Amino acid sequence: METFTRGHLQFDDPAPQRIAIVRALPGLGDLLCSVPAFRALRLAFPTAEITLVGLPWAKSFVQRFHDYLDHWLEFPGYPSIPEVPLSPQRTIAFLQQIQQAPLDLALQMHGNGSTMNGFTRLLGAKHTAGFFPGEQVCPDVNRFLPYPEQLPEVHRHLQLLEFLGIPAQDDSLEFPVSSRDRSEAEAILQAYELQSSFVCIHPGASTADRRWACEHFAVVADALAAQDYRVVLTGTAGEKDLTQKISQLMQHPAIDLAGQTSLGALALLLQEASLLICNDTGVSHLGAAVRVKSVVIFSQSEPHRWAPLDRDRHRIVAMPSIENAHLYPAATPMQVLREALHLLHQEVSYAS
Repeated sequence: METFTRGHLQFDDPAPQRIAIVRALPGLGDLLCSVPAFRALRLAFPTAEITLVGLPWAKSFVQRFHDYLDHWLEFPGYPSIPEVPLSPQRTIAFLQQIQQAPLDLALQMHGNGSTMNGFTRLLGAKHTAGFFPGEQVCPDVNRFLPYPEQLPEVHRHLQLLEFLGIPAQDDSLEFPVSSRDRSEAEAILQAYELQSSFVCIHPGASTADRRWACEHFAVVADALAAQDYRVVLTGTAGEKDLTQKISQLMQHPAIDLAGQTSLGALALLLQEASLLICNDTGVSHLGAAVRVKSVVIFSQSEPHRWAPLDRDRHRIVAMPSIENAHLYPAATPMQVLREALHLLHQEVSYAS
């Protein structure tokens, strides 16, 4: 029988036809940072059915990234994985179902593998690969890579694929949009006459300790408004209290769009903006994907892991609470404004 060999992977068939990726993390950024790896996997195996095992919200992500991902399966839960309440019956039923038609390859891309490797092996794939904690015994030296703690999130997954013999293409993020997204965004741009020189400020984040103070956002927003930039406040419906507070604190008017944009329309709005100012959250990765200049404020998480890769287009500032905060400019209103103005003036010089 003809075999297919790529790096450490060898298949009895000409090429793997059924591949599953396990990444059941809650954030938009968690999946956007995986897109370069998804892209490389698709280019390596163009005819394979690639399934993402993820959380319920990831179903719409798979639909949007249908060029790289074919199917979505809901992660059923597993001991010590906090994202999903544990139901042994549901997990067993899921594993029994997926084992009926064995996968050719299961990739553990959820984290360092200390817990999720057990779940991934139970999928029953012909080949299982992924990360493992460097201080633990390697499950298989040909298929498991010590978790590269110091690499940016995007590069971690690309390094795993390269270790397996799947070449990386590039590390750029992307975000496909639909005609419906375009119609919605155009309606917003026209309704608020956002034709030029507006700045988006996104004050939300998944947890309160990752949010810069509304008072600080308001100071920066007013300073930009005083230089004739229109200020657009964005966020989910649940973040309306944040945008309202900023608007009330400001001396200049702002357009509050919290809860009024779908994810696709927000991406197109950011694409048209002169600048994005936000916390380290999914929107910072969305901004990187659509290539809007941005200032990203880190309050808790690790910039070396989660900051956008292009440090000319995206500026990083950090609160003293984060590890290695001394490596980055301090997240004061004056410093955020300084970084913002530098990027805005840089845009003008490029255009001249």
